[in-house]
Amino acid sequence: MDLIAERKAIEAALDAYRAELDRLPDDLFDVTPPSGGWSFAEVYSHILQSTLGASIATEKCARGTAPTTRKGLNLLGRFLMLTNHFPPAKIKAPPVIPVLKISKEEARNMIIKCRKRIESIAPLLPDAEDHHRISHPRLGMLHAKHWFKFLRVHLQHHLKQLKRIEREMGTRIV
Repeated sequence: MDLIAERKAIEAALDAYRAELDRLPDDLFDVTPPSGGWSFAEVYSHILQSTLGASIATEKCARGTAPTTRKGLNLLGRFLMLTNHFPPAKIKAPPVIPVLKISKEEARNMIIKCRKRIESIAPLLPDAEDHHRISHPRLGMLHAKHWFKFLRVHLQHHLKQLKRIEREMGTRIV
């Protein structure tokens, strides 16, 4: 795994979230799409809370404070690590993290926190040992580098979701 490329991709995704946030109309940010599902605000809440949580798991594994185990990825986890994507079927978010309608200012602040977390944990990854693992609610037992890759894939996945919501809402974000 190319950790430098992963970090750059994570940073690029966070840049894209910030740029989208600045372009999203204030009056549509917390509006639920006509067919249901998450609003922009709820996507931001989910992705940024998940990123912060996954960064904590990454750090625990990298610092060797996570439990040691031989258990590994489950089938979905292996699929994600191999393909760099979630399966094409819709997967409901695990109830571990509540999805809230946050404000744009809260989203901006969370993006800053995510950036700081990535900056602090990235240098730990080259020396991280693979036997320190923490369970992901859908993917099995992940070590630090798996968690870091998951961060990138998850961030990129939800950027696509923002575009779907944009199309459904009939907004053109310029």
